[in-house]
Amino acid sequence: MENVNDITFALEEEGEALVEELDKIIIQRGVWAVILFRYQERNRKTGEFQPPKATLRRYQKFKGEYRKRDAVNLSKDSARILVDTLGKWLEEGLLGDTGDGDS
Repeated sequence: MENVNDITFALEEEGEALVEELDKIIIQRGVWAVILFRYQERNRKTGEFQPPKATLRRYQKFKGEYRKRDAVNLSKDSARILVDTLGKWLEEGLLGDTGDGDS
């Protein structure tokens, strides 16, 4: 992908969706892009989609193409800890401007 907007999180096998992207938020743009995806996976045995999950992925633009470099899959519990902690830090003024222009 040449454009960060074109990055998706989906997987098909023999025409059947195994992973379906439900939503995405681009957190950071540039040579290093960070995207939060909400997705669901199909249970191969039942064919039913499982409850939604979240993954935070980091991409590096190399020779004009974005390539996945890192991924953190967020469980319901880890997502709650992340949201609660960041909210607390923001309320207490414990996060400053990183200077990267992505506020």
